[in-house]
Amino acid sequence: MFYVLMGEDVPNSLEKRMAARPEHLARLEKLRDEGRVLLVGPLPAIDSPDPGPAGFTGSLVVAEFASLSDAQDWMAEDPYVKQGVFASTSVRPFRKVMP
Repeated sequence: MFYVLMGEDVPNSLEKRMAARPEHLARLEKLRDEGRVLLVGPLPAIDSPDPGPAGFTGSLVVAEFASLSDAQDWMAEDPYVKQGVFASTSVRPFRKVMP
């Protein structure tokens, strides 16, 4: 089943985010290589694909996991969680309808 994993950044997270990004991306690439990723991306703090120093307000991952518990465990181990980029996270089941 697919799950939506959301992380909301702490204020002024850009420096922490950039430091944790290589490890964060490596985990996402592993999910992608396993064919489990539906959608992944950051949430810019301003209306721009490159927000520059404004940074980001969070991240979204929609990926396939065996269970809600597995998705929650995966999120708990994310470098953005462990290195204090995210102030809060949520994980919820998702049913793809389109496309």
